[in-house]
Amino acid sequence: MRRERAAAASLLLAGALAPWPAWAQAQDAAADSTEATPVQGPAVRPVPRSNRWQEDWLVLADPALRTQRGDALKYIALDTDDARTYLSMGANLRERVEMSDAPNLGVGGQRNNTYLLQRLQIHADLRFAQYWQAFVQFEDARTANKQVIGGADRNPWDLRLAFLAYVHTFDAGTFKARAGRQDFAFDLQRFVSLRDGPNVRQSFDAIWVDWETGRWRFIGFLSQPVQYRDLHPFDDTSNRHFRFNTLRVERLVSGHDELSAYYSLYSRDAARYLDAIGDERRDVYDLRFAGDAAGLDWDLEGMAQRGHVGGKAIDAWGAGMRAGFTWAGAAWHPRLGLQVDAASGDRHPGDSTLGTFNPLFPNGYYFTLAGFTGYTNLLHIKPGMTVKPLAGLGITGAVGLLWRQTTHDAIYVQPNIPLAGTAGQGGRWTGAYGQLRVDYAFNANFTGAVEAVHYDAGRAVRLAGGRDGDYLGVELKYMW
Repeated sequence: MRRERAAAASLLLAGALAPWPAWAQAQDAAADSTEATPVQGPAVRPVPRSNRWQEDWLVLADPALRTQRGDALKYIALDTDDARTYLSMGANLRERVEMSDAPNLGVGGQRNNTYLLQRLQIHADLRFAQYWQAFVQFEDARTANKQVIGGADRNPWDLRLAFLAYVHTFDAGTFKARAGRQDFAFDLQRFVSLRDGPNVRQSFDAIWVDWETGRWRFIGFLSQPVQYRDLHPFDDTSNRHFRFNTLRVERLVSGHDELSAYYSLYSRDAARYLDAIGDERRDVYDLRFAGDAAGLDWDLEGMAQRGHVGGKAIDAWGAGMRAGFTWAGAAWHPRLGLQVDAASGDRHPGDSTLGTFNPLFPNGYYFTLAGFTGYTNLLHIKPGMTVKPLAGLGITGAVGLLWRQTTHDAIYVQPNIPLAGTAGQGGRWTGAYGQLRVDYAFNANFTGAVEAVHYDAGRAVRLAGGRDGDYLGVELKYMW
């Protein structure tokens, strides 16, 4: 199938520079691509996916295959005459301990902090009437001992997903539609992501339609991004003051390489930038080409942004490249890779144009989990290598070099936060970091990871009162 081939290509594209395991990237990169995926064979057991609604547990209609604890809840028959009508239950639990001795690189006087991030999700998946799916997921995301609570840190007992989906394959192609609270991601998730790195993933109240035919895929959606609150259970909301609408087209070329383009309208009332305040209407134009051949893989993406914030016109851009070579026949399957990223800043504060790039909905994993690097006013070069000494074990080492695109704008940390006192101060050099990450899959349901990052701050950060930073994260994740 077309989307499965694209997901397999994404596994190669993830590569050594990815700060999370390749198997997880393949799941995330396949987001929104295989809704209600048909069972591949009578004895194939589904593997838990990052998007749990993409799993199809119809295979367990055969009682002989219900061999694991809890299988009685993975497939609950609801119609004795139609095995395709069933209910499936599931859960995710992620525990991560993080230590950061310089949050925001120490700017603002933030102190050493060791804390726990905990995320529990439970879901129910109903398949009925051959083409229909109803999915609901609840989330409880909490922190312990975290000194500064951000918008993606806490979400005590709330509705994360609740949508109705329809999938129907015709002779000419496959039609897919979803309505309700859902999530989606594009490509390597530079700019539109599931936001799986932070504690609270990003959801959208949206209407999504999709048509796939041959080598082509056409996508359109209207959405209101969910805005998270942590005061009370079930207090998350979305409204017309923050909208994100998109038209996208994809085509497979030269076999399985993928060429895609999309236009989005990003609309947010009362937006605030260093040099602009007001209603934001941002037209987004994105083009991407990704593929692999003979051990070489690549992913190239460029984005232009126009529109206005208040009375100021927007003229911003961003671009990213990941490429690498894998010696598949060598011991440990080494992959040498290179990542290059760039994004515009505001070169002339006080004029009628805003050049600050908006990374939209970035993935916290894209650079590192440490959060020291944001995708705004940036020049970034990152060579690295991944090896796989054992089945299920991946070790990644990389070095990142960072500059500002312009010294007139600030240095930014994730997701898009300007460091106070850095705009117009110091030079373009921002700093360098080293990253080491180890991932291990104990089995299909249970994984672990350790990531360490050291950031050597540049002069501009130090002039603003910042300092070098160290980060250590230890994570365990269970999916049932």
